[in-house]
Amino acid sequence: MSAYIEIGVLYSSTGVTAAVEETQRRAVLMAMELINDAGGVLGREIIPVCVDPASNPRLYGQLSEQLIIERGIRLFMGCYMSSSRKAVIPMVERHDALLFYGTAYEGFEFSRNVFYGGAVPNQNILPLAGYMLERHGSRVALIGSDYVCPHEANRVMSELIHERGGSKALEAYLPLDASAHDYEALAQAIQRSGADFIYSTVVGEGMARLHRALDRAGVDRQVTPIASHMSCEADVQAMGAELAEGLITCSTYFESVNTEANREAIQRYRQRFGADARTNSCWEAAYVQTHLLAQAMSTCGSTEPVHISRAMAGLEMNAPQGRIRVDGNNHHTHLNPRIGRCNANGSFDILAEAPEPVIADPYVMSHIPPAWAGRSQPRYNGAAGKVAVGAA
Repeated sequence: MSAYIEIGVLYSSTGVTAAVEETQRRAVLMAMELINDAGGVLGREIIPVCVDPASNPRLYGQLSEQLIIERGIRLFMGCYMSSSRKAVIPMVERHDALLFYGTAYEGFEFSRNVFYGGAVPNQNILPLAGYMLERHGSRVALIGSDYVCPHEANRVMSELIHERGGSKALEAYLPLDASAHDYEALAQAIQRSGADFIYSTVVGEGMARLHRALDRAGVDRQVTPIASHMSCEADVQAMGAELAEGLITCSTYFESVNTEANREAIQRYRQRFGADARTNSCWEAAYVQTHLLAQAMSTCGSTEPVHISRAMAGLEMNAPQGRIRVDGNNHHTHLNPRIGRCNANGSFDILAEAPEPVIADPYVMSHIPPAWAGRSQPRYNGAAGKVAVGAA
Protein backbone atom coordinates (compact mmCIF):
# COMPACT_ATOMS: atom_id res chain seq x y z
CA MET A 1 0.00 0.00 0.00
CA SER A 2 1.26 3.47 -0.91
CA ALA A 3 2.39 5.79 1.88
CA TYR A 4 0.21 8.54 0.47
CA ILE A 5 -3.21 9.13 -1.08
CA GLU A 6 -3.32 10.99 -4.40
CA ILE A 7 -6.26 13.31 -5.04
CA GLY A 8 -6.87 14.81 -8.49
CA VAL A 9 -7.38 18.59 -8.44
CA LEU A 10 -9.22 19.85 -11.53
CA TYR A 11 -9.14 23.65 -11.24
CA SER A 12 -7.98 26.07 -13.94
CA SER A 13 -5.16 28.53 -13.34
CA THR A 14 -5.57 29.99 -16.85
CA GLY A 15 -8.56 30.92 -18.98
CA VAL A 16 -11.73 32.94 -18.45
CA THR A 17 -12.75 31.42 -15.10
CA ALA A 18 -9.26 31.18 -13.59
CA ALA A 19 -9.81 33.94 -11.01
CA VAL A 20 -12.42 31.93 -9.09
CA GLU A 21 -10.94 28.49 -9.77
CA GLU A 22 -7.56 29.54 -8.45
CA THR A 23 -9.19 30.33 -5.08
CA GLN A 24 -10.77 26.86 -5.10
CA ARG A 25 -7.43 25.24 -5.85
CA ARG A 26 -5.83 27.16 -3.00
CA ALA A 27 -8.64 26.17 -0.65
CA VAL A 28 -8.06 22.49 -1.44
CA LEU A 29 -4.30 22.83 -0.95
CA MET A 30 -4.75 24.60 2.40
CA ALA A 31 -7.24 22.01 3.64
CA MET A 32 -4.91 19.17 2.63
CA GLU A 33 -2.01 20.82 4.44
CA LEU A 34 -4.12 21.10 7.61
CA ILE A 35 -5.20 17.48 7.35
CA ASN A 36 -1.61 16.32 6.81
CA ASP A 37 -0.33 18.44 9.71
CA ALA A 38 -2.89 16.66 11.91
CA GLY A 39 -1.56 13.23 10.91
CA GLY A 40 -3.11 12.70 7.50
CA VAL A 41 -5.79 10.12 6.80
CA LEU A 42 -5.47 6.49 7.89
CA GLY A 43 -1.84 7.24 8.73
CA ARG A 44 -1.13 8.40 5.17
CA GLU A 45 -0.40 11.80 3.66
CA ILE A 46 -2.81 13.32 1.14
CA ILE A 47 -1.06 14.45 -2.05
CA PRO A 48 -2.77 16.85 -4.48
CA VAL A 49 -2.19 16.15 -8.18
CA CYS A 50 -3.04 19.46 -9.83
CA VAL A 51 -3.72 19.98 -13.53
CA ASP A 52 -4.78 23.06 -15.50
CA PRO A 53 -7.79 22.48 -17.79
CA ALA A 54 -7.47 26.13 -18.93
CA SER A 55 -11.22 26.79 -18.48
CA ASN A 56 -11.88 24.43 -21.40
CA PRO A 57 -14.69 21.90 -20.63
CA ARG A 58 -13.25 19.31 -23.02
CA LEU A 59 -9.91 19.33 -21.17
CA TYR A 60 -11.54 18.62 -17.80
CA GLY A 61 -12.86 15.36 -19.19
CA GLN A 62 -9.62 14.44 -20.91
CA LEU A 63 -7.39 15.25 -17.94
CA SER A 64 -9.60 13.46 -15.43
CA GLU A 65 -9.56 10.26 -17.48
CA GLN A 66 -5.83 10.60 -18.02
CA LEU A 67 -5.26 10.78 -14.25
CA ILE A 68 -7.50 7.75 -13.73
CA ILE A 69 -5.77 5.61 -16.35
CA GLU A 70 -2.16 6.69 -15.90
CA ARG A 71 -2.03 7.24 -12.12
CA GLY A 72 -4.98 5.26 -10.79
CA ILE A 73 -6.55 8.35 -9.19
CA ARG A 74 -10.23 7.87 -8.37
CA LEU A 75 -10.92 10.82 -6.09
CA PHE A 76 -11.25 14.31 -7.58
CA MET A 77 -11.84 17.83 -6.31
CA GLY A 78 -12.78 20.23 -9.05
CA CYS A 79 -14.74 21.90 -11.84
CA TYR A 80 -16.39 25.31 -11.80
CA MET A 81 -18.69 25.66 -14.81
CA SER A 82 -21.44 23.08 -15.28
CA SER A 83 -20.09 22.31 -18.72
CA SER A 84 -16.80 21.18 -17.14
CA ARG A 85 -18.60 19.09 -14.53
CA LYS A 86 -20.70 17.42 -17.22
CA ALA A 87 -17.49 16.58 -19.12
CA VAL A 88 -16.03 14.83 -16.06
CA ILE A 89 -19.12 12.90 -14.94
CA PRO A 90 -18.92 10.24 -17.70
CA MET A 91 -15.30 9.62 -16.73
CA VAL A 92 -15.91 9.15 -13.00
CA GLU A 93 -18.99 7.04 -13.68
CA ARG A 94 -17.15 4.84 -16.19
CA HIS A 95 -14.24 4.22 -13.81
CA ASP A 96 -16.21 4.17 -10.54
CA ALA A 97 -14.44 7.30 -9.23
CA LEU A 98 -15.80 10.25 -7.23
CA LEU A 99 -15.96 13.96 -8.05
CA PHE A 100 -16.41 16.55 -5.30
CA TYR A 101 -17.96 19.58 -6.96
CA GLY A 102 -17.74 22.76 -4.88
CA THR A 103 -19.66 25.33 -6.94
CA ALA A 104 -23.24 26.60 -6.91
CA TYR A 105 -25.05 25.24 -9.96
CA GLU A 106 -28.43 24.97 -11.70
CA GLY A 107 -29.57 21.68 -10.13
CA PHE A 108 -31.63 19.06 -12.00
CA GLU A 109 -28.87 16.49 -11.71
CA PHE A 110 -27.86 13.46 -9.70
CA SER A 111 -24.90 11.16 -10.12
CA ARG A 112 -23.91 8.53 -7.59
CA ASN A 113 -20.32 9.46 -8.43
CA VAL A 114 -20.64 13.16 -7.56
CA PHE A 115 -21.02 15.03 -4.27
CA TYR A 116 -22.35 18.56 -4.70
CA GLY A 117 -21.06 21.10 -2.17
CA GLY A 118 -22.42 24.31 -3.70
CA ALA A 119 -25.89 25.82 -3.58
CA VAL A 120 -28.79 24.78 -5.85
CA PRO A 121 -31.71 27.02 -6.93
CA ASN A 122 -33.77 26.79 -3.74
CA GLN A 123 -30.64 27.87 -1.80
CA ASN A 124 -29.75 30.89 -3.95
CA ILE A 125 -31.98 31.70 -6.97
CA LEU A 126 -35.31 31.51 -5.12
CA PRO A 127 -34.19 33.72 -2.19
CA LEU A 128 -32.53 36.23 -4.55
CA ALA A 129 -35.58 36.32 -6.83
CA GLY A 130 -37.92 36.85 -3.89
CA TYR A 131 -35.76 39.66 -2.54
CA MET A 132 -35.39 41.47 -5.86
CA LEU A 133 -38.97 41.05 -7.11
CA GLU A 134 -40.37 42.36 -3.82
CA ARG A 135 -38.09 45.37 -3.58
CA HIS A 136 -37.14 46.42 -7.09
CA GLY A 137 -39.98 45.53 -9.47
CA SER A 138 -40.94 42.70 -11.79
CA ARG A 139 -39.68 43.81 -15.21
CA VAL A 140 -36.35 42.02 -15.47
CA ALA A 141 -33.46 41.90 -17.94
CA LEU A 142 -31.93 38.38 -17.97
CA ILE A 143 -28.30 38.40 -19.11
CA GLY A 144 -26.07 35.32 -19.16
CA SER A 145 -23.01 33.56 -20.47
CA ASP A 146 -23.90 31.04 -23.15
CA TYR A 147 -23.57 27.66 -21.44
CA VAL A 148 -25.70 25.27 -19.39
CA CYS A 149 -26.00 26.92 -15.96
CA PRO A 150 -27.13 30.42 -17.07
CA HIS A 151 -29.82 28.97 -19.36
CA GLU A 152 -31.17 26.77 -16.56
CA ALA A 153 -30.96 29.53 -13.95
CA ASN A 154 -32.84 31.92 -16.22
CA ARG A 155 -35.49 29.27 -16.85
CA VAL A 156 -36.18 29.13 -13.10
CA MET A 157 -36.11 32.93 -12.83
CA SER A 158 -38.46 33.25 -15.82
CA GLU A 159 -41.00 31.02 -14.10
CA LEU A 160 -40.82 33.13 -10.94
CA ILE A 161 -41.26 36.34 -12.93
CA HIS A 162 -44.29 34.87 -14.69
CA GLU A 163 -45.83 33.71 -11.41
CA ARG A 164 -45.46 37.25 -10.04
CA GLY A 165 -47.23 38.70 -13.07
CA GLY A 166 -44.00 40.34 -14.21
CA SER A 167 -42.27 40.39 -17.57
CA LYS A 168 -38.87 39.94 -19.16
CA ALA A 169 -37.50 43.20 -20.51
CA LEU A 170 -35.06 41.09 -22.55
CA GLU A 171 -33.13 37.84 -22.38
CA ALA A 172 -29.71 37.56 -23.98
CA TYR A 173 -26.62 35.35 -23.85
CA LEU A 174 -23.05 36.07 -24.89
CA PRO A 175 -20.16 33.64 -25.50
CA LEU A 176 -17.60 33.23 -22.72
CA ASP A 177 -15.05 35.04 -24.90
CA ALA A 178 -17.41 37.87 -25.98
CA SER A 179 -15.65 41.17 -26.63
CA ALA A 180 -16.09 44.53 -24.90
CA HIS A 181 -17.91 45.68 -28.04
CA ASP A 182 -20.46 42.87 -27.63
CA TYR A 183 -21.13 43.96 -24.06
CA GLU A 184 -21.42 47.61 -25.10
CA ALA A 185 -24.23 46.71 -27.52
CA LEU A 186 -25.94 44.61 -24.88
CA ALA A 187 -25.72 47.37 -22.25
CA GLN A 188 -27.33 49.84 -24.62
CA ALA A 189 -30.18 47.38 -25.20
CA ILE A 190 -30.62 47.04 -21.43
CA GLN A 191 -30.72 50.82 -21.05
CA ARG A 192 -33.50 51.00 -23.64
CA SER A 193 -35.43 48.08 -22.17
CA GLY A 194 -36.86 49.83 -19.11
CA ALA A 195 -35.89 46.95 -16.82
CA ASP A 196 -36.45 47.36 -13.08
CA PHE A 197 -33.36 45.29 -12.37
CA ILE A 198 -30.78 43.15 -14.17
CA TYR A 199 -30.40 39.46 -13.35
CA SER A 200 -26.92 38.47 -14.49
CA THR A 201 -25.59 34.96 -14.93
CA VAL A 202 -22.47 36.17 -16.71
CA VAL A 203 -19.30 34.48 -15.43
CA GLY A 204 -15.55 34.92 -15.65
CA GLU A 205 -13.98 37.91 -17.38
CA GLY A 206 -17.36 38.84 -18.85
CA MET A 207 -18.51 40.16 -15.48
CA ALA A 208 -16.15 43.12 -15.59
CA ARG A 209 -17.01 43.79 -19.23
CA LEU A 210 -20.73 43.78 -18.44
CA HIS A 211 -20.43 46.12 -15.45
CA ARG A 212 -18.10 48.46 -17.33
CA ALA A 213 -20.41 48.55 -20.34
CA LEU A 214 -23.44 49.29 -18.15
CA ASP A 215 -21.61 52.26 -16.65
CA ARG A 216 -20.73 53.58 -20.10
CA ALA A 217 -24.32 53.14 -21.25
CA GLY A 218 -25.50 55.29 -18.35
CA VAL A 219 -27.35 52.55 -16.46
CA ASP A 220 -27.77 53.86 -12.90
CA ARG A 221 -27.18 50.93 -10.54
CA GLN A 222 -29.12 52.72 -7.79
CA VAL A 223 -32.18 52.81 -10.06
CA THR A 224 -31.57 49.56 -11.96
CA PRO A 225 -29.54 47.32 -9.65
CA ILE A 226 -27.68 44.22 -10.77
CA ALA A 227 -28.47 40.90 -9.09
CA SER A 228 -26.35 37.79 -9.63
CA HIS A 229 -26.20 34.58 -7.64
CA MET A 230 -23.05 33.67 -9.63
CA SER A 231 -20.88 36.56 -8.41
CA CYS A 232 -18.55 36.40 -5.43
CA GLU A 233 -15.62 38.18 -3.78
CA ALA A 234 -13.14 36.76 -6.30
CA ASP A 235 -15.13 38.30 -9.15
CA VAL A 236 -15.32 41.61 -7.31
CA GLN A 237 -11.57 41.56 -6.74
CA ALA A 238 -10.99 40.85 -10.43
CA MET A 239 -13.26 43.64 -11.70
CA GLY A 240 -12.66 46.18 -8.93
CA ALA A 241 -14.99 47.25 -6.13
CA GLU A 242 -15.85 50.50 -7.92
CA LEU A 243 -17.56 48.49 -10.67
CA ALA A 244 -19.17 45.96 -8.36
CA GLU A 245 -20.48 48.27 -5.63
CA GLY A 246 -24.21 47.78 -5.20
CA LEU A 247 -24.23 44.28 -6.70
CA ILE A 248 -26.78 42.10 -4.88
CA THR A 249 -26.30 38.36 -4.58
CA CYS A 250 -27.45 35.33 -2.63
CA SER A 251 -24.75 33.02 -1.38
CA THR A 252 -24.32 30.42 1.33
CA TYR A 253 -21.03 32.06 2.32
CA PHE A 254 -19.53 35.54 2.40
CA GLU A 255 -16.11 36.53 3.64
CA SER A 256 -17.96 38.75 6.14
CA VAL A 257 -19.78 35.83 7.85
CA ASN A 258 -19.19 36.16 11.58
CA THR A 259 -18.34 32.65 12.77
CA GLU A 260 -15.29 31.41 14.63
CA ALA A 261 -14.66 28.78 11.96
CA ASN A 262 -14.66 31.48 9.27
CA ARG A 263 -12.31 33.77 11.17
CA GLU A 264 -9.86 30.92 11.74
CA ALA A 265 -10.01 29.74 8.12
CA ILE A 266 -9.45 33.27 6.75
CA GLN A 267 -6.51 33.80 9.08
CA ARG A 268 -4.87 30.58 7.91
CA TYR A 269 -5.60 31.37 4.28
CA ARG A 270 -3.98 34.79 4.46
CA GLN A 271 -0.99 33.44 6.33
CA ARG A 272 -0.55 30.89 3.53
CA PHE A 273 -1.36 32.99 0.45
CA GLY A 274 -0.88 36.63 1.47
CA ALA A 275 -2.63 39.32 3.50
CA ASP A 276 -4.74 40.47 0.54
CA ALA A 277 -6.08 36.99 -0.33
CA ARG A 278 -9.89 37.03 -0.51
CA THR A 279 -12.27 34.17 0.19
CA ASN A 280 -15.60 33.40 -1.50
CA SER A 281 -18.39 30.80 -1.61
CA CYS A 282 -16.60 28.56 -4.14
CA TRP A 283 -13.45 28.72 -2.02
CA GLU A 284 -15.43 27.73 1.06
CA ALA A 285 -17.19 24.82 -0.65
CA ALA A 286 -13.89 23.40 -1.95
CA TYR A 287 -12.30 23.81 1.50
CA VAL A 288 -15.24 22.12 3.25
CA GLN A 289 -15.49 19.24 0.78
CA THR A 290 -11.80 18.42 1.19
CA HIS A 291 -12.33 18.09 4.94
CA LEU A 292 -15.49 16.02 4.42
CA LEU A 293 -13.64 13.65 2.08
CA ALA A 294 -10.92 13.15 4.70
CA GLN A 295 -13.57 12.61 7.37
CA ALA A 296 -15.35 10.03 5.21
CA MET A 297 -12.12 8.10 4.54
CA SER A 298 -11.34 8.05 8.24
CA THR A 299 -14.88 6.90 9.08
CA CYS A 300 -14.98 4.02 6.61
CA GLY A 301 -11.28 3.13 6.93
CA SER A 302 -10.87 2.99 3.18
CA THR A 303 -9.89 4.99 0.09
CA GLU A 304 -12.28 3.03 -2.13
CA PRO A 305 -14.94 5.30 -3.68
CA VAL A 306 -17.81 2.91 -2.94
CA HIS A 307 -17.01 2.91 0.79
CA ILE A 308 -16.34 6.66 0.88
CA SER A 309 -19.69 7.33 -0.80
CA ARG A 310 -21.55 5.42 1.90
CA ALA A 311 -19.61 7.17 4.65
CA MET A 312 -20.38 10.61 3.21
CA ALA A 313 -24.11 10.25 3.86
CA GLY A 314 -25.13 12.38 6.82
CA LEU A 315 -21.69 13.83 7.54
CA GLU A 316 -21.82 17.20 9.31
CA MET A 317 -19.28 19.94 9.87
CA ASN A 318 -19.01 23.34 11.50
CA ALA A 319 -18.02 25.03 8.25
CA PRO A 320 -17.03 28.69 7.88
CA GLN A 321 -20.62 29.44 6.76
CA GLY A 322 -22.13 27.58 9.74
CA ARG A 323 -23.33 24.04 10.31
CA ILE A 324 -23.67 21.99 7.10
CA ARG A 325 -24.77 18.42 6.38
CA VAL A 326 -24.37 16.04 3.45
CA ASP A 327 -27.66 14.59 2.23
CA GLY A 328 -27.20 10.89 1.63
CA ASN A 329 -30.26 10.68 -0.64
CA ASN A 330 -29.26 13.20 -3.30
CA HIS A 331 -25.54 13.84 -2.58
CA HIS A 332 -26.21 17.58 -2.17
CA THR A 333 -25.59 19.65 0.97
CA HIS A 334 -27.75 21.42 3.54
CA LEU A 335 -26.44 25.01 3.44
CA ASN A 336 -26.99 28.47 4.96
CA PRO A 337 -28.19 31.03 2.35
CA ARG A 338 -27.73 34.79 2.78
CA ILE A 339 -28.54 37.90 0.74
CA GLY A 340 -25.60 40.31 0.43
CA ARG A 341 -24.81 43.65 -1.21
CA CYS A 342 -21.30 44.60 -2.32
CA ASN A 343 -19.92 47.67 -0.60
CA ALA A 344 -17.19 50.12 -1.60
CA ASN A 345 -14.52 47.90 0.00
CA GLY A 346 -15.42 44.89 -2.14
CA SER A 347 -17.00 43.00 0.76
CA PHE A 348 -20.65 42.02 1.08
CA ASP A 349 -22.97 43.50 3.70
CA ILE A 350 -25.40 40.78 4.75
CA LEU A 351 -28.98 41.97 4.28
CA ALA A 352 -30.90 38.84 5.29
CA GLU A 353 -30.14 35.21 6.07
CA ALA A 354 -31.90 31.92 6.56
CA PRO A 355 -32.58 31.12 10.23
CA GLU A 356 -31.36 27.53 9.82
CA PRO A 357 -29.64 25.35 7.20
CA VAL A 358 -31.76 24.86 4.08
CA ILE A 359 -32.19 21.34 2.69
CA ALA A 360 -31.08 21.18 -0.93
CA ASP A 361 -33.92 20.75 -3.45
CA PRO A 362 -31.98 20.23 -6.70
CA TYR A 363 -35.16 19.61 -8.71
CA VAL A 364 -36.91 22.81 -7.46
CA MET A 365 -40.11 21.07 -6.42
CA SER A 366 -41.36 24.39 -5.01
CA HIS A 367 -41.01 27.79 -6.69
CA ILE A 368 -42.00 29.75 -3.59
CA PRO A 369 -39.25 32.10 -2.34
CA PRO A 370 -38.53 31.66 1.38
CA ALA A 371 -40.14 33.97 3.94
CA TRP A 372 -36.76 35.08 5.34
CA ALA A 373 -35.98 36.84 2.04
CA GLY A 374 -39.29 38.76 2.13
CA ARG A 375 -40.17 42.31 3.12
CA SER A 376 -40.31 41.59 6.85
CA GLN A 377 -36.58 40.96 6.93
CA PRO A 378 -33.86 43.57 7.66
CA ARG A 379 -32.76 45.57 4.63
CA TYR A 380 -29.67 47.60 3.87
CA ASN A 381 -29.94 51.39 4.03
CA GLY A 382 -27.26 52.43 1.57
CA ALA A 383 -27.24 56.09 2.59
CA ALA A 384 -26.72 55.37 6.26
CA GLY A 385 -24.61 52.27 5.72
CA LYS A 386 -26.67 50.41 8.30
CA VAL A 387 -29.27 47.69 8.43
CA ALA A 388 -32.86 48.89 8.74
CA VAL A 389 -36.10 46.99 9.30
CA GLY A 390 -39.28 47.31 7.26
CA ALA A 391 -40.42 47.48 3.68
CA ALA A 392 -38.05 48.72 1.03
